[in-house]
Amino acid sequence: MELSNNKILVTGGASGIGFGMAERFIKDNNTVIICGRRAEALKEAADKLPGVITKQCDLSDNAEREELFEWIQTEHPDLNVLVNNAGIQNWMDISDARFFERAKEEIVTNIEAPIHLTTLFLKLRSAKTIMNVTSGLSFSPFVKVPVYSATKAFFHSFTQSLQVMLRSKNIEVIEVVPPALNTDLGGKGLHDAAPPVSDFIGSIFNQLKDGKTQLTFGASETRAQAGQEILKPIFDQMNQIAAK
Repeated sequence: MELSNNKILVTGGASGIGFGMAERFIKDNNTVIICGRRAEALKEAADKLPGVITKQCDLSDNAEREELFEWIQTEHPDLNVLVNNAGIQNWMDISDARFFERAKEEIVTNIEAPIHLTTLFLKLRSAKTIMNVTSGLSFSPFVKVPVYSATKAFFHSFTQSLQVMLRSKNIEVIEVVPPALNTDLGGKGLHDAAPPVSDFIGSIFNQLKDGKTQLTFGASETRAQAGQEILKPIFDQMNQIAAK
């Protein structure tokens, strides 16, 4: 992937990993569009990122995804990079009263939305790169977030297939595989002890410079490269408290 002179859409770009990626892309001389549900979060991001373009959009809504693409087609037809970053994580148990309802929210946001956006984005003649943000939990699930883990495993698998399907079209597909980071994903304070987003961003952009198409960091690197002989002990250790 060329790291400068692109026009890039980052979904969920107002905070967390999406914000970190948007900030770095702008620093590297790219035009960046971020979208998100909350107008106030987008405004805060715009105040911190001079030149960023914002678009309010609820990606869980099919019609709003269509509207987002129509706006891109009209206002930014030269968009050439899509970053499917937006996602939600619910800490929950199968016995929770709203388990199924909350599971559907995760499935729509973490699976349906990025697949839909990908099919829309590929209509652009300028399309050149798709970046899909999965998770270290794609490889070894955490039972406190059972549906989130499953959606990311799905998205990892889909991304692998997409890499092959789009090869003949010369469209590069890159998988970004974060571990737990110090963000508000899942709720405030849950990941305060995790590594900072800035360290993760620095690492994955170095990997992009090296031409890698699976970008990992810390614990996610171990999981992405491991077989079951390594993943099973990780799963057992990570979930031993949750299982009691």
